[in-house]
Amino acid sequence: MPQLEDLVVDGRSVARIEVAATFTSRLRGLMLRRRLPEGLLLAPERSVHGAGMREPLDVALLGADGTVLRTVVLHPWRATGPAPGARAVLEAPVGAFARWGVRAGAQVRVGAWPGP
Repeated sequence: MPQLEDLVVDGRSVARIEVAATFTSRLRGLMLRRRLPEGLLLAPERSVHGAGMREPLDVALLGADGTVLRTVVLHPWRATGPAPGARAVLEAPVGAFARWGVRAGAQVRVGAWPGP
């Protein structure tokens, strides 16, 4: 069973997402899943790819303090370049970031990450 944590954006709890904190879980990410979770945090991570994906994703590159450095829509078989200072990546189905308020400069916290 995947580890689920509350996703908090600018102080508001917006979703329950999976956390991929091991090498194996980060490597698999959302590849080849028939059903996507509300979201996935990959930490530590600096960039992601869309190999094996069936649909585009909202992707946010996060700094060590949880600040959103950059957001992009990742299309299948494409990749994000790393953002300077990126330490984690948040992925979600397209449209989730607009509902949650995830944008450059927003503060993100997932469970104990980025920690007090």
